[in-house]
Amino acid sequence: MFKKIRFPLVALFTFLVSSVQAQPEARKPTKVEWQAVVDQAVAALKKSQDDDGGWSTAKSIGVSGIVVKALIDCGVGPEIEPTAKGLKYIESLINEKEGHIAGDNPKDGLKNYVTSVNVMALAAAKKEEKYKKVIGNAAGYLKKLQWDDGEGKKPEDEFYGGAGYDSKSRPDLSNTQFFIDALRDAGIAKDDDAFKKVVVFVSRCQNLKSEFNTMPWAGKINDGRFIYSAAGGGSTKTSDEANAPLTGYGSMTYAGVKSMIYAGVAKDDPRVKGALAWLRKNYSVEANPGMPPQLAARGLFYYYHTMAKTLDLLGEDEFIDDKGAKHDWRTDLFRAIEKKQTKDGTWTNPTDRWMEGDPNLVSGYALMALSYCKPK
Repeated sequence: MFKKIRFPLVALFTFLVSSVQAQPEARKPTKVEWQAVVDQAVAALKKSQDDDGGWSTAKSIGVSGIVVKALIDCGVGPEIEPTAKGLKYIESLINEKEGHIAGDNPKDGLKNYVTSVNVMALAAAKKEEKYKKVIGNAAGYLKKLQWDDGEGKKPEDEFYGGAGYDSKSRPDLSNTQFFIDALRDAGIAKDDDAFKKVVVFVSRCQNLKSEFNTMPWAGKINDGRFIYSAAGGGSTKTSDEANAPLTGYGSMTYAGVKSMIYAGVAKDDPRVKGALAWLRKNYSVEANPGMPPQLAARGLFYYYHTMAKTLDLLGEDEFIDDKGAKHDWRTDLFRAIEKKQTKDGTWTNPTDRWMEGDPNLVSGYALMALSYCKPK
């Protein structure tokens, strides 16, 4: 779907080595250090911004929402460039007739994802008088994309409650987490039916057999981590082989925990506790845990921002692993991300999976993660 950016094997090897080697305890960053990393990234994003105010729009109109949200979260306010220009681009995607924020092209197959990230960006701008109606309309549109009775799906169906790229795409946990994030940022209450339905789907994405997940594969691995999707008999991204075991991985497991809590599931619920038990056994800022060694960096920056947002939500300044070791995750994440910043101020993942070869998207992910790591 997107043009691939190819990297020399030596670059990939260097990146992977830096991602998997054990590191000594990291030194807490100062405010000056944090700001220096952010300022370099902002300067780079100013240079790479398209004339229309977006970023990487020829590849995907969803990148801009990620970047704008990240900039605002890192202190580059809605009146400051390049954020202000980025918001104008997002405004150009408002489709008043349909209610989404994904442009005028009715063939766009990414309406859920694009609308979700743009809702998050507009909500972050905190311009209620300007964006309240737009955000409300978009939230209403997103609810219509959720797989439920409107699509002929009953609660027992494996599609039920999830969200895909659009109203016809099978649901997956990645799209569903953005869907939930957007509804939450739009101010939708936890007791809304959309959240109740989404918990049904998210629960079925977990390798944990229970009253909430009776899928045929649920108890085969049964370790608490989350896979990519419960739909279509289950699918994961830890292998490219057909019929590979449905092993879960870090980014989706953090996404599962975050989505459940946003939807009102208690932190002491067995589903949340089961996922956290796996995450404590597999704490890492050097790789996306659960991925096989050769794919250690797959989706790494996506993992970073999901991990940071989830751990911040949990309110744990120190994440205690299964051996009792306390991890200052904010410091660990900052140092891991700082180490990977390129000389031009951006970040790029040489594996280039899920568009992580695009420096604008990856820099957005990195800044989103860094926003949770700012020294107090």
